[in-house]
Amino acid sequence: MRSNTCPKCAGSMVIGFILDHNPQSSRRSVSSWIEGAPVKSIWTGLKVDSAKKRDIETWRCSKCGFLESYAR
Repeated sequence: MRSNTCPKCAGSMVIGFILDHNPQSSRRSVSSWIEGAPVKSIWTGLKVDSAKKRDIETWRCSKCGFLESYAR
């Protein structure tokens, strides 16, 4: 379990996310972590196994701005 206290300055951490934006489609999504090495795809750029995909949650210190990310 993570603490709500910043490990750098002891400030308060607040939850958020890092936005992924594809300007070609105007699609917005939460950044993801994918298990394994990247595998190139001619059609999509990279092959992604959705079973190995996890959304990333990011915590930001309201005092110093430190970011800490988790893929639960």
